[in-house]
Amino acid sequence: MPAPRRRMNTSAEPPQGSKQRAAALYRLLAWLSPTFPTGAFSYSHGLEAAAASGAIHDRASLETWIAAIVGRGSGRMDLDILRDAYRAVRAEDFAALDAANRRGAAYRATAELALESAQQGDAFLTAWQNAWVDSHPAPTAERSTTPGEGLCLPAAFGAAAARAGIDLEDALLGYLQTFAANLMSAGLRLGIIGQTEGQRILAALEPIVAMAAEAALSRDPADFGGATFAADLASMAHETQYSRLFRS
Repeated sequence: MPAPRRRMNTSAEPPQGSKQRAAALYRLLAWLSPTFPTGAFSYSHGLEAAAASGAIHDRASLETWIAAIVGRGSGRMDLDILRDAYRAVRAEDFAALDAANRRGAAYRATAELALESAQQGDAFLTAWQNAWVDSHPAPTAERSTTPGEGLCLPAAFGAAAARAGIDLEDALLGYLQTFAANLMSAGLRLGIIGQTEGQRILAALEPIVAMAAEAALSRDPADFGGATFAADLASMAHETQYSRLFRS
C-alpha cells in the first residue's frame, strides 16, 4: 500500500509555531545586540586593570581570562540569576523574582562590578519598557526590589525573556556569548589583540560557553557562587586606577 501523500503547504504564512519561534529569536538577537542601549561597551569587568598590570598582554592570556570569568566567575553567577528570574516569571512567583534579583545584586565582589550590573539592568529595563513592552506587558511587581538596590542585568534579562517566550536554553547561551564577546571587545579596544585574534578567541570559547549554559539548566540553586579572585582583585585595583577608558 503506497504511503499517504502529504499535501504541500503553499501558503506564504508560516505555521503559528514557526512564527512564535521566529519572533522569540528576533527579540533575543535584538536585546543582545550591541545596539541595545545597556551601555555594555563602557565596562571592562576589571580587564583594564589587568592589562595595565601586564597580567593580560596577548591573545592566550586574554582567552584564559575570559574563559575563567565565563565558567567560574560572574558569567556563572549571572546564568543562575537569569535562570531563576526566568522561572520565577513563568511561575508568576514575584517573590522568587525579587529574591533572585537581590542575590544577583549582593554577590558582586567590588563596588564597580555591582555598579556595572545594576546600571546595565536599569538601562535594559528602561529600553525594554519604552520600546518593547506594549506586546509583552510586565507586572509592576517585576520592578519591586529592596530600596537602594538596582535591578541587576541578568534578572532583568531573564524576566524579559520569559515574558517574550524565549526558550530558557537560548536565553542562557545568548546572554553568556554576549558577555564573553563584550570582554573580547574590551581587549580589542585596549590594544591587546586585533580583530582576527578576537574572533579566534570567540571561536575557542564556543564549547566553554555552551557547556556553561547547559550546566546552568540543571545546577542546584544552592550551588551558587564564583571563584575568580584575580578578576576581583583587578576590579578593586581599577577603582583607583588613574587613567581609564572603562567604568569598571
